[in-house]
Amino acid sequence: MSTQTGYGQDIEVKMKRLFATLSEKDRRRYAAIEAAKLGSGGISVVSGLFGLDAKTVRRGLTELALPVDPAQERVRKKAVDASR
Repeated sequence: MSTQTGYGQDIEVKMKRLFATLSEKDRRRYAAIEAAKLGSGGISVVSGLFGLDAKTVRRGLTELALPVDPAQERVRKKAVDASR
């Protein structure tokens, strides 16, 4: 079990794999859910696990608290890799 997150290493790998497939908005919200599950200190643990700023996780928590998603249909397009 990872001492930093409380998750097993195999679960952390799966979480990171899933996280990498999500849109920016979904990443923020997924991180927020995981932080909420961990409780006190969860924001810093999850931000470290996913390489996010703690403000991003807090924004996800705020968005999840809203009764309706104000930007439901809005999703940013992924950047094009110019090195290809």
